[in-house]
Amino acid sequence: MAELKVSAPAKINLHLEVLGLRPDGFHELAMVMQTIDLADTLVLQTTADAAIRLSTNRADLPTDGSNLIVQAAEMLRSRSGFPELGAQIQLQKRIPIGAGLAGGSSNGAAALVGLNALWGLGFSAPDLLLMAAQLGSDMPFCLDGGTQLCFGRGEQLEPVDPPASPALAVLLIKHPASHVSTPWAYGRCKAMRGDFYLDQEDEFEQRRKAVRTGPLLQALASGVAVPPLRNDLQLVVEPEVESVQQGLALLRQLDGPTTPLAVAMSGSGPSSFALFDSLPRAQAAQQQLETQLIAGGFEAWSCGFVPKGVSLD
Repeated sequence: MAELKVSAPAKINLHLEVLGLRPDGFHELAMVMQTIDLADTLVLQTTADAAIRLSTNRADLPTDGSNLIVQAAEMLRSRSGFPELGAQIQLQKRIPIGAGLAGGSSNGAAALVGLNALWGLGFSAPDLLLMAAQLGSDMPFCLDGGTQLCFGRGEQLEPVDPPASPALAVLLIKHPASHVSTPWAYGRCKAMRGDFYLDQEDEFEQRRKAVRTGPLLQALASGVAVPPLRNDLQLVVEPEVESVQQGLALLRQLDGPTTPLAVAMSGSGPSSFALFDSLPRAQAAQQQLETQLIAGGFEAWSCGFVPKGVSLD
């Protein structure tokens, strides 16, 4: 049987601004997302029985039609016109589950890329992006990756130049027992900040322009300024989720040679990260905090920025 491996990297949010509500009920967002080198791996094999089978090293992860990998495989097969296509998919999970790192979306994007190649379907990159947008808001970004502006639900991508300092890295931490529901986080945001929501397209576009020309992208482009991170969901999640409070407090206490450029929560949480100008500094910070991280029950990863998303190994 033919076999193929696909890398499915995680993302962090360098900027997550909740602008308002869309007519379809989703939130209108203005984000800057960044791919990091913490990645899952999909191992794909063709089968001749028209079945899509998923297995994984995580017993707590569903492997039925609720998994985005299976949904992506079924969508791709249905669009191909070849209902007899089958695949055995093995997911080697490294990205923590329910962490605000788009692990599930990246896995689904990897299934689209990998099975398109494995089955020899020949769908173009724009074809795959359209399918990805139907499956999940973060999935188009996970396909392309790198550093991008993400608008709408997050599916409208605008590439930006990679950071002038390609060595940027993060110390990423998460408590394995802590999970934050994305719908809950957005619901709390609406309840607490809804009075400040914008509701006109021209107002949304003004905010998009402000992010395109704002201090974050200027700092990334210059490579000398401290990038000002923003996450509107952090404002509502941090006060109510103890592990987020504790994680951010640990990262904020770093000082001296391991003083981070910035500290923030990623996505709807509960993962938090400290941004550094190099991977060795992130690793030194992880070593400095090792005793406290273990005492607090946190998992930790030192990760570099990478310029692309899903890729064939």
